[in-house]
Amino acid sequence: MNWDDARVFLAVARSGQILGAAQRLNLNHATVARRISALEAALQAKLMDRRTTGCTLTGEGERFFEFAEAMETEMLSARAEIGGTDVELSGAVRIGAPDGFGVTFLAPRIGKLNERYPDLTLQLVPLHRAFSLSKREADLAVTVGQPEHGRLVSRKLTDYSLGLYASRAYVERYGQPETEEALKQHRLIGYVDDLIFASSLNYSAEFAKDWQSGLECASALGQTEAVRAGSGIGILHGFIVDGNDDFVPILPHRRISRSYYLVTHESARHLRRIKAVSDYISDMVNQEKELFRNHV
Repeated sequence: MNWDDARVFLAVARSGQILGAAQRLNLNHATVARRISALEAALQAKLMDRRTTGCTLTGEGERFFEFAEAMETEMLSARAEIGGTDVELSGAVRIGAPDGFGVTFLAPRIGKLNERYPDLTLQLVPLHRAFSLSKREADLAVTVGQPEHGRLVSRKLTDYSLGLYASRAYVERYGQPETEEALKQHRLIGYVDDLIFASSLNYSAEFAKDWQSGLECASALGQTEAVRAGSGIGILHGFIVDGNDDFVPILPHRRISRSYYLVTHESARHLRRIKAVSDYISDMVNQEKELFRNHV
């Protein structure tokens, strides 16, 4: 069996289509298809169902995918170990993160890493419900809570808190509720329920059993801006709004905590460029721990 054929198989499996893999590998469509056929012949097994809409793995393909990833891990580790120097500190590293953390914390800080490694391209992308590190949609991901499935390696970044907030203009116009029961008399802002992709993001029930949102936003920053505009009371990240005079804490004794984790796929954890970015993000958070503490 040819390792190059296995490498092509991984690219097709991750992209879900031969054309996408061909573009990623800088090969033509026919070459990729021929490599897959050669691999299937060598293994005497059908690994993929090829359709006009894309490729899906067969049962044998799913099993071989695990072996191919293990092979890839060993090849990448050998390259990093034997190649020495900083060969892995060039190229692209894609970081997936929730919008609140990604936009307000990472985006203003991550660019400084380019001063240290000018050949590194950093890509910051939103973390969505169908996100997959196994398919290499990102090299690193910041998640709310620790992932429980898959060949993933994680480390805790920090705890953070969330609370109820309104704008000063809203409070001046509608008053400030003093109890959970009084919240029912106010306009509430929350997530779009069917777009909540993790149970840890379902905050509202922890503040009010029968929370009814009049305005729903699928992003933390969307909710923040809606609250800032005076549209209602929302559950916001403390590290984003605490200390900002635009926002007034509501029921300040009621806070909830969540945790951010930094996650990568097992097969990529030893790559020097991945480790460098991972360590940098962890160091940034550690240096600014106070930002994430509940100080309302």
